[in-house]
Amino acid sequence: MAQDAVEHDYHLVNPSPWPFVGSAAATVMAIGGVIWMKGMFGLEKHTLWPFLLGLFGVLYTMVGWWTEVVREANQGDHTPVVSIGLRYGMILFIASEVMFFVAWFWIFFEMVLFQGVRTQSGIEEVAGAWATWPPKGVETVSAWQLPLVNTLTLLLSGTTVTWAHHAIQTDDRKGARLALILTVVLGILFSLIQAYEYNHILHENLFFSEEAANAGLYGSSFFMATGFHGFHVLIGTIFLAVCLIRLMKGDFTAKQHFGFESAAWYWHFVDVVWLFLFAFVYVVFV
Repeated sequence: MAQDAVEHDYHLVNPSPWPFVGSAAATVMAIGGVIWMKGMFGLEKHTLWPFLLGLFGVLYTMVGWWTEVVREANQGDHTPVVSIGLRYGMILFIASEVMFFVAWFWIFFEMVLFQGVRTQSGIEEVAGAWATWPPKGVETVSAWQLPLVNTLTLLLSGTTVTWAHHAIQTDDRKGARLALILTVVLGILFSLIQAYEYNHILHENLFFSEEAANAGLYGSSFFMATGFHGFHVLIGTIFLAVCLIRLMKGDFTAKQHFGFESAAWYWHFVDVVWLFLFAFVYVVFV
């Protein structure tokens, strides 16, 4: 243990500013996002500096907090008992993320499966907007082009991150480094492809024609689901990139590598969610 006087297996952390700093920065970033998109507090729309200020605070918190956690692990504070707690924490975090996507799929399936009920509405605009699914005027994205490429990209990245995990477990540091590099590159590739797809949708007005004026819920749900998933891919890529840096610095052993293991769990979660999104958003209900 790092503290010689400690005679138990639990780690009592020192007072830390990061929870407060991170919360304050996230609040500023959220308000800054509203200002950027809508305007607020007398600041005009597209004013970007409050969002950037909050983003800098979040990134600063990530670097500082993660550095402390890594230092604690290297000092021996993450005993087997502490590691169990860390595992439970990561499992519960991923479970909470699963529930977010469950909520989105719930409303998406409700829109699709009960679309016919809305056509009986006494409000002419509502009945007209839901006369067909997808709503009239919406041009859907072909599943067998960029979405399929992104699906194959994520499936391949799931293979490489599993390779990296096995390599760490067998002390094959060279193989683990190569596999992690490939996984990070594939994560970046996914994000770039999705950004290109979004640009195509917006440039071609696929969801925003005059005929689809009353069908904004389709576009909102599409961008909320795929965009929030894309945000998870970005976070997972950063997570794995940090693990790669740690691996190159000599961290992680066959017996102690939970930092990487949690990143791998998160990445597999991202993979599985995308398979459901690809199946139902791009293939089945179009």
